[in-house]
Amino acid sequence: MNLEERKKTSEVIFDGKVLNVRLDTVTLPNGVDATREYVHHVGAVAVLPLTDEGDVILEKQFRYPFHEVLVEIPAGKLDSPTEDPRKAALRELREETGALAGELVYLGDYYGSPAILDERLRLYLARNLTFAEQETDEDEFLEVFRMPLDELVGEVLAGNILDGKTQVAALRVWTMLKGEYHNEA
Repeated sequence: MNLEERKKTSEVIFDGKVLNVRLDTVTLPNGVDATREYVHHVGAVAVLPLTDEGDVILEKQFRYPFHEVLVEIPAGKLDSPTEDPRKAALRELREETGALAGELVYLGDYYGSPAILDERLRLYLARNLTFAEQETDEDEFLEVFRMPLDELVGEVLAGNILDGKTQVAALRVWTMLKGEYHNEA
């Protein structure tokens, strides 16, 4: 069965600094036209930094849409659609935590809300860490801390870590280290 929707027209209805909102007219598989509203995003990266001792370097950050502080792994948007995601991951890791990775392992992509958002978030595991100073953006306020990976996975499974990228990365890394996950990408 053909499930593909074909774009006929596209209109930008909001063009912001980080994202834009689009309204597309599409033809459905049955030939009927419909509209699709979605948020376009340049893309992003997220990194689970794992120390030699088995601790994950995490951040607490206030997230305005939810009006609460969330626990997350370091992450950030690409500077452009053509930026190398690996370089962006290393940059975000250094800026937000001061960590420098000797090894960066691609964990796969994550689509956070594919019905309304086209953001492709590339997930990485960083190991063999050394440390320098944080270099956060002037509008970025973070509290960096460490938590053992097993404890983080327990918090994810208990429903205490609400950030999706952090949940996915923690579970992928935990499973990978147990020898049950092999990413061939």
